[in-house]
Amino acid sequence: MVSIKDVAKHAGVAISTVSKVLNNYPNISEATRKKVNQAVEELNFVPNSVAAALSSKRAGRVALMIDLNVKTQAIDEMAMRYISGAITKAMELNLDVTTIFVFMFQDKTADELIRYLQSQSITGIIIYGVAEDDLVLQELILREKFKCVVVDADHSGSSTSSITIDQQQAQYEVAKKMLEESPGKKILYISGDEHSYVTESRLKGMERLAREMQLKLTVEYANFSESRAREITLQKGAGADAIVCASDLMAIGARNALKEMGKNKPVCGFDGISLMAYVGQGMYTIRQNFSEISACAMEELQRLMNGMEGRTVEVGYTLEKLSYTTSIC
Repeated sequence: MVSIKDVAKHAGVAISTVSKVLNNYPNISEATRKKVNQAVEELNFVPNSVAAALSSKRAGRVALMIDLNVKTQAIDEMAMRYISGAITKAMELNLDVTTIFVFMFQDKTADELIRYLQSQSITGIIIYGVAEDDLVLQELILREKFKCVVVDADHSGSSTSSITIDQQQAQYEVAKKMLEESPGKKILYISGDEHSYVTESRLKGMERLAREMQLKLTVEYANFSESRAREITLQKGAGADAIVCASDLMAIGARNALKEMGKNKPVCGFDGISLMAYVGQGMYTIRQNFSEISACAMEELQRLMNGMEGRTVEVGYTLEKLSYTTSIC
């Protein structure tokens, strides 16, 4: 069996250096990290904590990987609901859970991230909202070192399942409902992140509605930012009959911009966050039950860890008009 001493000898470094690399200590040169990681890979070294976890009868330790929105002063309600739903279900399933925020490993390579997760005895991962340009996370999934469940992204394979709603249909439905009540032909569509899977799917739903209803569609990307949606609305909202937003935060930004402009135009959002109800005017949105979605992801991860094949699981949503009176307890 390969030991840490063997890795140190193969890499030409001290045993303590190997330990520091495996545990992601700072102040280690990139060249040294590369040598150690290469030695680990070539010798197929598995840290003792990982070997113990894999050989035990426990189901394993699960990591929640969440991209927390640290650019807004508003509470990231979606992330908190995801965490709550996952932890509650994990307790029922007797699984140990740790939460990892994406910004914690922004500068790491896929190899470094894999070693870190292995050092933490992680055997399964739930990844929330991986984007097309998240190359490290994409590689982490493709390497299949862990069982993975991806929420709101198009990934499935032998070791990976995908959990999502029908993003395209949901966007189609909420925009159509608003336009049936408040007809208009010139539509400003404020989309999300160009590299996000949900952005691509929601845009397809909006484009389908535009073809069917013969709408003149103007598409702008706001990266799911309330402030950016406000700026776009101030610039282009005057010429639109209605504004469709691919998230509630962007809808709030658009609605507030219209107020500043002295305009009253229909706006709809997507997600169903609580803040949407406090804008002062009821707006249509797609409500997702993030806690239930996350609980479903945890159940699916246990299924994968029990040896089952990956798959795509589609969960439900509701179309609602949120207002203050419908949201207060």
